Parts: sequence; structure tokens; C-alpha cells
Amino acid sequence: MQRRTDLHARLARSLALHRRLFDAGHEPRNALPWLKPLQAWQARRLERSFATLRADPSRRAAADFFLADVYGDQDFRQRDADIARVVPRMQKVLPAALLETLAGGIALAALSHALDLRVAQALQALAPQPGALDVALYARAYRQAGHRRLRALQIRLIGEVGQGLADALRMPGVGRLLRLSRLPARAAGLGALQSFLERGFAAFAELDDAEAFIADICVGETRVMQRLFAAEMDPFGFG
Repeated sequence: MQRRTDLHARLARSLALHRRLFDAGHEPRNALPWLKPLQAWQARRLERSFATLRADPSRRAAADFFLADVYGDQDFRQRDADIARVVPRMQKVLPAALLETLAGGIALAALSHALDLRVAQALQALAPQPGALDVALYARAYRQAGHRRLRALQIRLIGEVGQGLADALRMPGVGRLLRLSRLPARAAGLGALQSFLERGFAAFAELDDAEAFIADICVGETRVMQRLFAAEMDPFGFG
């Protein structure tokens, strides 16, 4: 019971932070001209960084899920609004581990956006007129934005969300529960959340070794973070 109470409190905090960060009225940096180009550039960078993962047929679906639904530049507000609506009613139905995965997904989306706002602000100071973004300029803005501890937390949350989905996949009855909830979820206006869970389960079902896949992502992104803060010439290893 205490675990679910703590989880509900965590979800409430994450959702409140999420709403504030994405609210243009509360957070004026959402209007920075650099924000959208930055997020698009990061999405392309991730696609290149995930190229090796995507080259493995057993990992391609999971890699695409991470790019589109976990660590990409998608707008997750509808999905997260779905979570806010459904969690109070579903706490007695969904396994606590799956609810924790959803909470981690919201926290990751909020933290990633907060860091994007800081980098966009740094870019605005370095190049007031947005133009082409390259590795050198991105790296300067990344270091100026700072917050190495939060960058490490971002990577840890990526791993936790992935591991949560992998663990939920092994729980008896969760797959059946998702199938049975498809029509009711869409009828209740929870289609974005339902689609997220279904895509995640389908993608992770194809993995031979989910733990190794998640570890490869976290190790790779940690290496990128370290190289960026160390001002290495080729932080992403693109050659």
C-alpha cells in the first residue's frame, strides 16, 4: 500500500513539473527560436548513434521505440495527460512495476525538456540568429548549459524505463490485460497511452536480451556525455 502511495505522489510531482515546463505562459523559453531546431538536430543525432542497434533485426523495433517514444523529439503531452487521467483509476488494476515505468517515462520527458530549454538558451546566447547547428556549436551550448548530474540522471531514467518495460513483459497476464484494454482505452480517450504501451511491449518482445540492449544504450549515451563535457572533437564517434 505504501509503495502505491509513494508512487502516486511521485506521479503527481512529475506531472506538475511536466505541465509547468511545457506551459509557454509559465516557461517563456518554450518560445526560443533555437528550441525546435535543437530538438530536431538531437533526433537526427540519436538516429545516427542508434544505427548499430537498428542494424540488428532483433533490436530494430526496440531501438525505433526508444527513438520515437522514449528519447526522441516527439510531443509526449497527450500521452502524459492520458497517464494523469488513468492512474488514479488504474492503481488497483495495473501492476505497480508498470505504473513505476509510466512515472519514469513522465519524469524522463520532463527532465529532457528542461535540459533542452537550457541548451536552447545557451544557443541563443552563442548565436542570437538561429542558423545551421553543427557538432561544435552544439557541444559548446551543451557544456554551457551544464548540469552533469542531471545528464547522468537522464541516462539512468532511460535505463529504468526500458528495464521497466522488459520486466513488465515477463509478468503473467500483462500482455492479455493490454489486449483487453485496447477498445475501452480508446473509447475513453486514452489512445496515446495505450499505443505507447502496446508499441513498447511489441518492440521488447522481439529482443533476445533486453538487459544487454538497455545497457548498450546507457553505456553509449554515458560515453557521449563524458566526451561532450571533456570537449572532445568527435563526441559522438561519427568520425
